[in-house]
Amino acid sequence: MAQFVMTQKNYERLKEELEYLVKVKRPEIIERIAEARSHGDLSENAEYDAAREEQRSNEGKIAEIEYKIKNADIREEVTDTSYVHLNSVVKVYDDDLEEEAVYTLTSVTEVDVMNGKISIESPLGKALMNKRVNDTVKVDAPTGSYTLKIIAIS
Repeated sequence: MAQFVMTQKNYERLKEELEYLVKVKRPEIIERIAEARSHGDLSENAEYDAAREEQRSNEGKIAEIEYKIKNADIREEVTDTSYVHLNSVVKVYDDDLEEEAVYTLTSVTEVDVMNGKISIESPLGKALMNKRVNDTVKVDAPTGSYTLKIIAIS
């Protein structure tokens, strides 16, 4: 059984999302399906097909969130900036690319790569965990290894 590392805040956010999907979105979709059914022949009813597809998607999301909540490993939020931990914002320098990057280390439930939020379970997240400013880390990524220097933690 997989464990999903998260903070209490993230756990509460997932519970709120689940409540919305079950109590608000599910009834809305059921209403749209009923409305589409009332239009007659279902074999050529695009509105009905779209509503049923949305229902499948919503139910899948509900199941996924319920699984994550059931298997949550809630960690205390740490405010110490002397080392990298869950929720740290880490500024690194890549010698090969000659550029800086900023990453926020999150749980797998909060990943948003486009906004620099990476999982502590990812190769980069694992390499950065528990390191300190001025440490050089080797990241073993699927495309090959590279090194980064930690220049700031907040």
